[in-house]
Amino acid sequence: MVINPGDHIETVNDFKKAPEEYRIAIEKIIISHAVNELYGAQVFDEPAIAFAPTPYSKWLTCRVAMEEYGHHVRFKELGEQIGIESERMIPNDSKKTLSIFEFPLQTWEEFCVIKLLADLAEILQVEDLAQCSFIPLRNLSRMTMPEERFHAQFGKDFCTEICQTEKGKISIQEAINQYYPILPKFFGRPKSKNNEIYRKWSIKQRTNEDMLADFINRAQNLVQELGLILPDIGLVEP
Repeated sequence: MVINPGDHIETVNDFKKAPEEYRIAIEKIIISHAVNELYGAQVFDEPAIAFAPTPYSKWLTCRVAMEEYGHHVRFKELGEQIGIESERMIPNDSKKTLSIFEFPLQTWEEFCVIKLLADLAEILQVEDLAQCSFIPLRNLSRMTMPEERFHAQFGKDFCTEICQTEKGKISIQEAINQYYPILPKFFGRPKSKNNEIYRKWSIKQRTNEDMLADFINRAQNLVQELGLILPDIGLVEP
């Protein structure tokens, strides 16, 4: 079986016959999602339950945490199916997690901004993988998309609610000012070799630069809807 760039890989068995470069690229993506979905749930979503101010907000935050843990489980299961060792999909001291999780969450307002912006960034990534040439990963991405959209809407709804008071509006703006500068690194480096390989094999569709520019535009519109501003951190759109 010969597999060339642009071909679809329909099954796990076909995947095991794919070129090494393709297999390594898919493994990197699955490991990253499995590790970071779990770590994000541990450092943001589960702790945020204690910050949620009402039973209703606690209930919805519990749902977010449950779904983020669920994303880890699904990606880990797919990883195991293609032969990735389980320990490679668990965060530990030797495995670097995304810089967006380095933020020291301390308030409910900060968590709502994280859902508003970080989950928007995640939606862009999942949108790209929803066209992936490895069909099991494509299907998994499409399965998680409704939940990612719910998490982003959660952030928008609660940020909107908080912004009804002047004090709340200030707190959300402050959280945006602190958290937004962390997010561009989420999209990876410009002219990334990994991204070049992902696009070569139709695992991803867009460059890191294109995705970052799209995120900046969407985030700008989203924050403006709240009557707030996205801080200028010196980014130059490609």
